[in-house]
Amino acid sequence: MEDEFFVPQISTYFLAFPNPRYADDGGLLAYGGDLSSKRLLLAYQHGIFPWFSKGDPILWWSPNPRLVLFPDKFKLRKSFRRVLRSGKFSVTFDRHFEEVIRYCATVYREGQEETWIVPQMIEAYTKLHYEGYAHSIEVHLEGKLVGGLYGVAYGKAFFGESMFSLVSDASKVAFKALSDVLGDRGYDFIDCQMKTDHMMGLGAEVIERDDFLDGLELAIEKPTDIGTWQHFTWEYKD
Repeated sequence: MEDEFFVPQISTYFLAFPNPRYADDGGLLAYGGDLSSKRLLLAYQHGIFPWFSKGDPILWWSPNPRLVLFPDKFKLRKSFRRVLRSGKFSVTFDRHFEEVIRYCATVYREGQEETWIVPQMIEAYTKLHYEGYAHSIEVHLEGKLVGGLYGVAYGKAFFGESMFSLVSDASKVAFKALSDVLGDRGYDFIDCQMKTDHMMGLGAEVIERDDFLDGLELAIEKPTDIGTWQHFTWEYKD
């Protein structure tokens, strides 16, 4: 009887990124590849995210410095506190992910001529949602969806991607609800990616990329809340 040999199949599909610690401050780290779930999750685990415009190759970024919100440092101004106390908004989780991401892609933002949430991004993150990693927070007014945000959770880090508002304060309510719920669940931080005055006004702060990556290494070692977040609830409490 002839000996039988097992010849391993070597995959040509190789997933890897350059070390983000060596990227320049602008943050452009790599281009190309695809938006498969495996590649996206690998990117987030290393502090990297995709951001590109229609017609461009896929661009991968890890900017320095990085904008993050620590859940216990949400900045609650008096005027916004009155909005929350009014109780006019209600919040759900993972009930309308596809609507949220499409609103994020289409709602006009001052100074933004075109969206970076191109159809292939919508398809990729929707797939990631059904796999239990991408999540949406939805804000309702009188039964209608009026604001929200979406992002990716891995370990005890949440990577915020985009938000929208159809009425004043709706996206801020979504961000407050997310911050409170993640704080209660032991999340280390919410990654807000790049500095904006809007996010700074809500308590986000700028940290060095190396500090962000150090914290991320610890956060992703913790259990991931994989699966639907539809059972999450939130109500504002003083």
